[in-house]
Amino acid sequence: MGICFAKQKKSTAEIVPQKQLTTTVRLYGSPSSTNYIRFALKYKEAAVSLRCVVVARSNDDNDDNDEDYRNLEVAIEVEEGGSSSEPAERVSGPPNTLLQLMEARFPHPPLLLQTGSSSETQTTSLVAAVVKLTELQHRSLAWHLERLVRWVMDLLKRPGKGRGGVVDPTVGSARMELRKLGRNYSQLLELMLEHAQMEERLLFPIFNYCDPGICKAANEEHARDLPIMNGIKEDIKSIEVLDIGSRYYKEALSNFSKRLNSLQERYRQHFTEEEREVLPYMEAAELSKEQQQRLLDECLDVMQQSHSSHLFNFLLEGLLPCEAMHYLDLISMSTNKQRTTSLLHMII
Repeated sequence: MGICFAKQKKSTAEIVPQKQLTTTVRLYGSPSSTNYIRFALKYKEAAVSLRCVVVARSNDDNDDNDEDYRNLEVAIEVEEGGSSSEPAERVSGPPNTLLQLMEARFPHPPLLLQTGSSSETQTTSLVAAVVKLTELQHRSLAWHLERLVRWVMDLLKRPGKGRGGVVDPTVGSARMELRKLGRNYSQLLELMLEHAQMEERLLFPIFNYCDPGICKAANEEHARDLPIMNGIKEDIKSIEVLDIGSRYYKEALSNFSKRLNSLQERYRQHFTEEEREVLPYMEAAELSKEQQQRLLDECLDVMQQSHSSHLFNFLLEGLLPCEAMHYLDLISMSTNKQRTTSLLHMII
C-alpha cells in the first residue's frame, strides 16, 4: 500500500504546456567556413535550446576545399526566442573570432581552453602543436579505457540468468552488450596501435637522435603491451560464446576485468611518464620550421584511420568539448587543408 494524496485541481495556465523558447543562430557562408562553428554549436545545444541555420551566400557557391577555413569570413546572427520583433544583429569575422562571440553568449560548456583562446593556436609553434596533439590523444585513449573498465564492472553486477541473460530494454541483453563492447574495444585497439606507430616512427627517432636511449623504456612498454592488447580482444570473443550467468561466464568476465584494469594502469603510468620525461624535450630538438611542419603533417598521415570517418568521431568522443575544439585547431595547422575540411564536414 502507498500513501494517498488528495487530488488538487490545476489552473488552466498549469494545464496548457509551456512552449520552450529556442534561440536561432544563422550562419552565412560556405560549408568550409561554417562547419567549424556548427560543430561548436553542437556542444552548446546540450545546455541551451539552439537551432542552427546555414544560409549560403551567392559569392560562396564555389567552395574551395583547399583553403584554410580559419581565414574564411563567416557572418552570424543570433535571434533569441520570443524576440522575433527585434532584428537580429549580424556580425562578421573569421570562425575563431565568432567562436569567442558564441562562448560569451553561451558559456556552457566552455569550448576555449583556460590557458587562452582558440586564436592562440595561430601563434603556437608547430613543435608545440605536435606535443599537444600527442597529449590529447593520450586523453582520449585514457577516457575510452576508463569507460571499458566501468562497462565490464556493470556487466559483472548484472544478475544474468539463462543463455540470453536478463534483458534491459535500454541497453539490450548481456550478450548484445558484450558484442558492442567488443566493437568498441576493436576501435580503441586500432587507435592505440596507430598512436604507438606514430610515436615509434616519427617522435622517438627525434628524441633518440638528440639523446640515445631516452625512449628505450617507452619502446619496451609498447612491445610489452601489444600482446596484452591482442589477448584482451581474444578474451572478448571467448566470453561471447559462454552461457550468460553461468559459473564459467562469471569467472571469465572477472578475469577479463582484472586484465583490463591492469592494462588501464599500465597505460596511465605510460602516458604520465611520456608527458613528463620524453615529450618536453621536443622543443630542445631545435627542428627548423620546415621540419616541424613536415613532422605535424606526417603525424596525421601515419594516423590515417584515426583521422577518417572510421575513427575520428571515436577519438573526439574521448575529449572534453574544449579539448576537441583545440584538437581541430591543431589539425588545421597541417598543410593538408582538404583533409581538415573533410574532417569538419564529417563530424557535423
